[in-house]
Amino acid sequence: MSEASSSAEAALRCDLAACYRLVAMMGWDDLLYTHLSVRIPGPEHHFLLNPFGLLFEEVTASSLVKVDLDGNIVEPSPHPINTAGFTIHSAVHAAREDAMCVMHLHTIAGTGVACQEEGLMPLHQEAMLIRGQMAYHDYEGVALDHDERPRLVADLGDKNFMLLRSHGTLTCGGSIATAFQRMYRLERACEMQIAALAGNRPVIIPNQAVQQITHEQGSNDPQPVADKYLWPAMLRKLDRMGSDHRL
Repeated sequence: MSEASSSAEAALRCDLAACYRLVAMMGWDDLLYTHLSVRIPGPEHHFLLNPFGLLFEEVTASSLVKVDLDGNIVEPSPHPINTAGFTIHSAVHAAREDAMCVMHLHTIAGTGVACQEEGLMPLHQEAMLIRGQMAYHDYEGVALDHDERPRLVADLGDKNFMLLRSHGTLTCGGSIATAFQRMYRLERACEMQIAALAGNRPVIIPNQAVQQITHEQGSNDPQPVADKYLWPAMLRKLDRMGSDHRL
């Protein structure tokens, strides 16, 4: 591995470990389950995944496991990986060169909306900003069967937000910061929908013209803002908390 490649991987390890810590901080984790991954630049299509057996709040840069698209651990590690996590992430990384980072969660609100027939509804600004970028994938059981991968990829298409029916949420992006920002927006949108529908009162759905305007307003590439402003702010937050994710 060249010095540049080694440096790039080290930076990605630190950022992915930080993302695991942030997911735990946000209350989005699920004990040992769900997964965040990042692809390491290069023709091998290796990617980093969390070690199975560690809580998200325990993940560090050095504990992340490097795997290939066939699920082989390509560097010595004392930790196994979660098989279902490999299935979902390897499918997206193999098909989408632009999807450097993939996040998959099982939050209460996100899974709740994934269980609703309408999916994400245009009830509020947050939903209307991203609703046109949503994909949906029907539930096929725990994601252990690699035969599901082509169907998941086909359903995702070129979208960056997905609701896995009866399962959870998924976002991807050209950077860890972008995937995190997208997941934040998706999770917030789902929380708002659950809250609005729980009020047991009639809800207001803006007209189609307003929905289209809002959709267009949300079509700008989020990566410059996510990379330059959001991610450094979140890293500063972790540092103030005394996080050891860089170890």
